[in-house]
Formats: sequence, structure tokens, C-alpha cells
Amino acid sequence: MTAVIDVHELTRRFGRFTAVDAISFDVKAGEVFGFLGANGAGKTTAIRMLIGLLTPTSGRASVAGFDVLTRAEDVRRRIGYMSQRFSLYQDLTVRENITLYGGIYGLSDAEIRGRGEALIEELELGHASLERVAALPLGWKQKLAFAVALLHRPAVVFLDEPTSGVDPITRRQFWEMIYAAAARGTTVFVTTHYLDEAEYCDRVSIMVDGRIGALGTPDELKRKYGDATLEEVFVRLARPAA
Repeated sequence: MTAVIDVHELTRRFGRFTAVDAISFDVKAGEVFGFLGANGAGKTTAIRMLIGLLTPTSGRASVAGFDVLTRAEDVRRRIGYMSQRFSLYQDLTVRENITLYGGIYGLSDAEIRGRGEALIEELELGHASLERVAALPLGWKQKLAFAVALLHRPAVVFLDEPTSGVDPITRRQFWEMIYAAAARGTTVFVTTHYLDEAEYCDRVSIMVDGRIGALGTPDELKRKYGDATLEEVFVRLARPAA
């Protein structure tokens, strides 16, 4: 399988502080990859480098076939991104948000109409398509934001704690959407603090103090450390940093 994300010795320093310390990994096409770590472990800094918003101090990385340092604009055209904080415009309607982001992603008017209608139908939002996003329940907002991040059919979608604050039923529905996207060939790069969710990933990495402390499938890591759950593995690795 082709590596859609390829990272080698990627490093980012802020003065004397090393936020990301020579991390290396790859992610295959259609893989659901969990990027775990305690607060301050370096996850957000690493993601900002991978999506072309932060320049690496050293090392290299490519996303969707493009170098993040020299081809950052090409990277951004081929990825979707859903931030931890809700990223759609609250004062616009569902349809207006779809139209706006479709234009930003460079879709034609016909593509925006066709994909927008399909999106609204899939999410069963026809009854609320003309409502302002601010009026939607949080779970619907999160699912809409994810669907909009996939509107231009990116090679990779980055999800930063996408289910934070939503109820268990919505979390399950959200992961069904993630699996559906991966089945269509989109690589899903997801961060989460819900360790039960991380069990759903094909592989996970666990960052500790700017480095990757563990990398493998959930079952591989549980066997390696002799723990019953991925949460126990996470606590074992993160505790020295704490």
C-alpha cells in the first residue's frame, strides 16, 4: 500500500524547547491512523507541520505526495481538516456553509450543488438545510463539519478530537462516517482523548514528550506491554512524562 503520509526525523524547535523531536512514521492510503498523546506531547505542533501551517526545523515529511516544506500549498489543496474547535460559520445556514467551503476548495458550481445535495441527504439534514448552523445540536454540527471537510474528496483528512463533547450515540455514528470515508480510499488521521475510540483505529502512535513512544495496531501494543486496554498502555507510557 502506498504511503500517503511519510514522515522522517521531523523536528520542530521553539528557541531551546523541542516540541517535536525527530519523529518518523508513515500512513497508508485508506488507513485510519490514531495520533495519541497527552496535552503538551507535541501532537498539535506535528499536525500543523503536516498540513503546511508550520515550518519544520529539520527532517522531512510528505503528504499526498507533496513535500510539506516546499509544496505546502499543494498539500493544503489535497487534504481536509476539522479542528478541535467547531470550524464552520455559525451565522451561515447549512447550505451557505457548503457553498462557501465548496468555493474555497475550488469546486465548480455544479459540483457544489451535486455534492451538497448528496451531503445533506446522507446526513438527513434536509429539514434543517436553511437553518443557521448555530441552531443545530452539537452532534449535528460535528458531523456536518466532517462531511464538509470531505466535500472536495481529499486524499487525507485530519481530524483533531472530532467527537469531543458529543454523546455516545453520536460518537458511534461519527466513527461509522470515518470508516465509510476510509473505505472510499480517504486516509483518516485522527487525534482523540477517548482511548476506547483509539481501539477503532487500524494503527496508533502515542507521543510522549515530543517523541513517538509507541507505534502499532491496538492489539500489537496491548500484547507488547501486557495490558488489557489501550488506555492502560497510554497511561503506562504517559506517566513518566507526567
